[in-house]
Amino acid sequence: MYPRTLEMPKFLLPIAGRPFGHHLLARLAEAGYEEVVLCIGHLGDVIRTAIGDGATFGLGVVYADEGETRLGTAGAIRRALSHLGEAFLVTYGDSYLPFDYAAPLADLEAHPEARGTMSVYRNADRWDDSNCEIGGGRVLRYQKRKPGEARDPALDHIDYGAIALRREVIAALPEGPSDLAPVLTRLAAEGALRALVVTQRFYEIGSESGYQELEAHLGARAEVST
Repeated sequence: MYPRTLEMPKFLLPIAGRPFGHHLLARLAEAGYEEVVLCIGHLGDVIRTAIGDGATFGLGVVYADEGETRLGTAGAIRRALSHLGEAFLVTYGDSYLPFDYAAPLADLEAHPEARGTMSVYRNADRWDDSNCEIGGGRVLRYQKRKPGEARDPALDHIDYGAIALRREVIAALPEGPSDLAPVLTRLAAEGALRALVVTQRFYEIGSESGYQELEAHLGARAEVST
């Protein structure tokens, strides 16, 4: 998204007349969440100033700053460990998901034998490389495709962008940089990652095309509501 993000983080890029983060926080509040931890890094102070304590959205917002070192998704969540409940939802700061954000956490809480619930969408490589094989209500395999690697037809679903995890999963990680993908791969291999199948496509602002698609989607919704 450079140069759009030269002086503004993706979380605050304008979409349908509002900063993207406003749309996301409003959706979380609508789903019944009361507390949000924002893991910030690039231009984090700009996000703090724009969002504040979250009261505008009916939320309590706290911040976990990764500082000058890029920690990766798992590393950033590990940095936020002191703010996490026994079970919590992870969602990406550049994804907009037209579904019930409370559903993955409700599913995990209903299945004490699991350590995570991943929302998945039957993508078949349409919007990005599919990375999940599912069956029997579980993610059987989570595997990101390497550049140039042939498509595996069994991997026909994709991580939708909202994952409920138990705190113990993150607490077991060492502090410092780490990616979330190996954590999810391990949970799937251990049979501990449930699959919550979603039927509507996801939107993201990690690319210019994705940004324009979300602008059109939210703009159309605004027209209908008026």
